[in-house]
Amino acid sequence: MESAQLVILAGLVIGLVYGAIGLLSGFCLMSSMRGYLAEGDGRLVRSYALAIAVAIAASQFLAGNAMVDLGKSIYLQQSFSVPVLFLGGLLFGYGMVLSNGCGSRALVLLGRGNLRSFIVVIVLAIAAQMTLKGLIAPARIALVQASQTTVGANSLPSVLVMLGLTESLSRALAAAATVVALILFAFAHPAFRRSPGQIAAGVIVGLLVAGGWYVTGYLGADDFNPVPVTSLTFIAPIADALQYAMLSTGLTLNFGIATVAGIFAGSLATALATGRFKLEGYSSPRHMLRSGGGAALMGIGGVMAFGCSIGQGLTGVSTLALGSFVALAGILLGTTAGLRGALRVQPLAVA
Repeated sequence: MESAQLVILAGLVIGLVYGAIGLLSGFCLMSSMRGYLAEGDGRLVRSYALAIAVAIAASQFLAGNAMVDLGKSIYLQQSFSVPVLFLGGLLFGYGMVLSNGCGSRALVLLGRGNLRSFIVVIVLAIAAQMTLKGLIAPARIALVQASQTTVGANSLPSVLVMLGLTESLSRALAAAATVVALILFAFAHPAFRRSPGQIAAGVIVGLLVAGGWYVTGYLGADDFNPVPVTSLTFIAPIADALQYAMLSTGLTLNFGIATVAGIFAGSLATALATGRFKLEGYSSPRHMLRSGGGAALMGIGGVMAFGCSIGQGLTGVSTLALGSFVALAGILLGTTAGLRGALRVQPLAVA
């Protein structure tokens, strides 16, 4: 099997596992933040923190052993725009609250029969494509060009290297400090310690991120037919998947499209096997408008931020890129604004 075919197959398998885990555990940053801020339940946010910790530990292990060159990813660029990354994160986070979930969560819920998620996926894909290559692209590019800066250090390890430490020691120290802090945060919560399902979900999702790096960076390494080094992310892949479904002639399957298909299939199979499949729709036109508006914000913001709550929050942060921490901060702040305070998204009235 050629490396490109192997990458597509592995992406499908990773998506299948993520779809099943996402449905069974409810893994989602928006749900995590809602439980943490509004409902007093911190288990899901601890699961998300544990996933970040595992993703960092496993990904940095792969990088330290020359099994993947994370420097070839989109996250470790020497030039990037802090304002655009942060603004994109804000838009994505607020849109996530309006739509009641991120792009990956929409794929999972779609597999369970949630037709609201079908609208979210379609609108997100169109808005993302418009921001990547369409009507909104010139404005995005102009913003980036006006505000981007070239930095000497683009990651936590590179900051330590500038202070005089060796590259291997810098990687180990930065990864260890971040991982330990996240694990302490996760397991300091008694209810989380008594939730084996949430612990397992965090560990598995974190390993899936590292698996994506391994697949594209190691198994996909081919001098004649190179595969982009990437892992779990859902804004551009959802847009690419819609485009591929419409215009497959002349287009090429890739890891991201295979992952998107795998998540839907994994969720659908799990929902059918566990009796969770149930068709659901919108409660009102206002509900549909809010959901579609949130999906548009996620598509636009996700492109500006170079990723979503998974693409930056897990995959980007696993590289320890400074830009990923900026984008994640924007996502968290945008989500918080949608859940609490003056800009809080009000619950829809029940008809």
